[in-house]
Amino acid sequence: MLPAVAASAAHVRTGYRAAVEAGVAERLSGHGRPRAVVVAGVGASAVGGDMLAAVAGNGAPLPIVRLRSYQLPGWVGATDLVIAVSGSGSAEETLSVATQAVRRGCSLLGVGAPHSPLEAVATQASAPYVAVPVSGESRANLWLLATPLVVAAAGLRLAQADADLFERVAKSLEDMAHRCRPSSESFINPGKSLAMDLAESLPMIWGTSSVTSAAAYRLACQLHTNAKYPAIYGELPEADHNQVVAFDGPMAERDIFADTSGRALRLVVLRDVDEHPQVKRRREASVRLAHDRGVPVTELAAEGVHPLERMATLIGLADYASTYLALGYAIDPTPVSAITELKARISP
Repeated sequence: MLPAVAASAAHVRTGYRAAVEAGVAERLSGHGRPRAVVVAGVGASAVGGDMLAAVAGNGAPLPIVRLRSYQLPGWVGATDLVIAVSGSGSAEETLSVATQAVRRGCSLLGVGAPHSPLEAVATQASAPYVAVPVSGESRANLWLLATPLVVAAAGLRLAQADADLFERVAKSLEDMAHRCRPSSESFINPGKSLAMDLAESLPMIWGTSSVTSAAAYRLACQLHTNAKYPAIYGELPEADHNQVVAFDGPMAERDIFADTSGRALRLVVLRDVDEHPQVKRRREASVRLAHDRGVPVTELAAEGVHPLERMATLIGLADYASTYLALGYAIDPTPVSAITELKARISP
């Protein structure tokens, strides 16, 4: 898993090149701007939709809907664009939505493995398809799958994204790989440091903007799949209307006389420069509230100018921290046996 995470920068460059060679921007812009964009995917493949929405931001001139299910909403029709993303190209939920989109006459863009069932659906519909060289676990190929979506957003004039941006993102991920290399000691390795913070705690991970919320969700999912570790995902201001009450609950209590430190709540806040003023006030007040109740807090700040750059700094860190946490517990981060068993149980 560590070499796979270290390949993120190369994945950005490969994903961008594959999208350009597939003519994504030109083919989508030729149809005019759709009424809405629906991004269909599950698991790690769905995170690209969150990233696309964050890049487009609140100023997007059309709704961007993320769909993690089998059924295309009834309102989606011929004037809408459906982007189907599947690392394997065979996720049953995504194939179901892509097939429905073709039947309804929607515009379709597919992103996934070459020579896959999803590519067959796109080819039959004469729709663009970005074939990316996915290998290993889909979650380790996030940037291969997400980069073509941002290229598509640029083609639809939903975001500013060019070759220079993707190169900056790749360099940022390379820098993270260097700082988080296995030979780097824990006190200077941000991935190992975050893993040590999270160990023996129940992380409650909050985002404060669309950018950091996408990264917060990614961190929670990576903790689940890599470290087989529970985590709670939230987003401000919503988390201040429910999750904050956990600061007064049993998971926030600590017995200072106990021989060992039991698992207890830890608040992890992902900050952004693009926070609503009231969200910033809520974040600061929430952190003070946690400190007042003895709940430890980890704050991580997104770095960079463009939303995609800022997501890269946090997602890169999340991928390393979750892997190091798994290794700290002597867990192999690569297999997901529970998911494999579940799929076997529901297969016809």
